[in-house]
Amino acid sequence: MFSIIELLSFSLSLFIISLWGIFVIRKNLIVIFIAFELMALSISLMFIFFSLYLDDILGQLFALLIISVIGAESAIGLSLLLSLYRLRSDISLDVISNLKG
Repeated sequence: MFSIIELLSFSLSLFIISLWGIFVIRKNLIVIFIAFELMALSISLMFIFFSLYLDDILGQLFALLIISVIGAESAIGLSLLLSLYRLRSDISLDVISNLKG
């Protein structure tokens, strides 16, 4: 079995990778979107690890709530990206920043 330090360091490394994806790779909107999903999943993993460590179910319930909200957000976000791609034929951040409305 893994210790809590190893599990939390794994979750923290996923969080840092997602921060890198958001702040360093700024040209592709899909990569930013996936990095945001990875960030939410790493936070959910932290809730689950602490829940297992403390022998409490509340962290697992919060993780389930986070996953369901992120699933709904990803469906809405991907539908918006798809409609934007159909209108502009490009979804880079340079094109999106020129939109006004």
